[in-house]
Amino acid sequence: MTTKALDGIRVLDMTHVQSGPSATQLLAWLGADVVKLEAPSGDITRRQLRDLPDVDSLYFTMLNCNKRSITLNTKTERGKELLTELIRRSDVLVENFGPGAVDRMGFTWDRIREINPQLVYASIKGFGPGPYTGFKAYEVVAQAMGGSMSTTGFEDGPPLATGAQIGDSGTGVHVVAGILAALYQREHTGRGQRVNVAMQHAVLNLCRVKLRDQQRLAHGPLAEYPNDDFGDEVPRSGNASGGGQPGWAVKCAPGGPNDYVYVIVQPVGWRPLCELMGRPELAEDPEWATPEVRLPKLGKMFQLIEEWSSHLPKWEVLERLNAHDVPCGPILSTKEIIEDASLAANGMVVTVPHPRRGEFVTVGSPLKLSDSPVEVTASPLLGEHNAEIYVGELGLGDEELRLLKSNGVI
Repeated sequence: MTTKALDGIRVLDMTHVQSGPSATQLLAWLGADVVKLEAPSGDITRRQLRDLPDVDSLYFTMLNCNKRSITLNTKTERGKELLTELIRRSDVLVENFGPGAVDRMGFTWDRIREINPQLVYASIKGFGPGPYTGFKAYEVVAQAMGGSMSTTGFEDGPPLATGAQIGDSGTGVHVVAGILAALYQREHTGRGQRVNVAMQHAVLNLCRVKLRDQQRLAHGPLAEYPNDDFGDEVPRSGNASGGGQPGWAVKCAPGGPNDYVYVIVQPVGWRPLCELMGRPELAEDPEWATPEVRLPKLGKMFQLIEEWSSHLPKWEVLERLNAHDVPCGPILSTKEIIEDASLAANGMVVTVPHPRRGEFVTVGSPLKLSDSPVEVTASPLLGEHNAEIYVGELGLGDEELRLLKSNGVI
């Protein structure tokens, strides 16, 4: 029997929707026993965006693999007693309720510490302390307030959200880091602690290079950006890399919405690019030969590359550029990703059997540990593990379980 990195760690998962469940799913993949505690009506995402009637939605199944599910009405007296017992038996509690919700249930941090001084109590909120604390946060609200939207898109267009869920799942990864650090510190101190991560803060951490550029702006325009005009804030710069090496998405044949390759032009890559484009003379041309002279005309440079690439399919462009070590990547559509054999072979696109849906495709664990392999298993049905946990582990009788059910406690 292979052991896992987090074998023996019990996580009480009081999260819902995406930011919390993405974190607890990673913990489950690392080997923790994650017990998802749901209201008797279930996590709202079980019913949201359904593709099949009366079956847990893909929204839910793709965020709750490898967990167990119990139901509990924490507003009832008996519910509070059972929650106390669950807290006592857990190593980690994770929640992403609105600000103050867990306190209102009667479970303040002080009370939780009293029940179980070794518990790591992790909370995800939209914002840190301050004027925004009480605001409701959603994925794109976090993107808006963390610096992502103002710097995404083209300069003549509106701010744009990114399709990557950096507000929700991006926060989840930060929470996992905090929980693992707290568990490690507990090894030395014997004490649990609070872990707080705000969605706005996680997005900001992922946008740090834009804050770098905000400070550089004080010393003049940003040469790596294709923009002509600079005010006093970092502009939207389309698909520019914004890094030390310029990059852009160039069109390929036959011109569909994702027929593009993202190309990075390193100093050493300019000569092979000129040869591929059929313009070898540009490698020596003083107007084009060095990065310094190319920087002011990035738009024109990528236009030249595009005049070549737009006649070839993206996979052929990729092959020719890679043959010359020019860094590049095709824009992969969701359809191409879900059908990509290498991602399936890497366990990143996984087909999982499910008792009600037959099977579903999901994203596997991006964390690859040599001694802690991951097998993705189906998300639990609502309350699937009530008997296993309440009777088998907390020692309630079958009769009490029936009463709890008929009284609406579970």
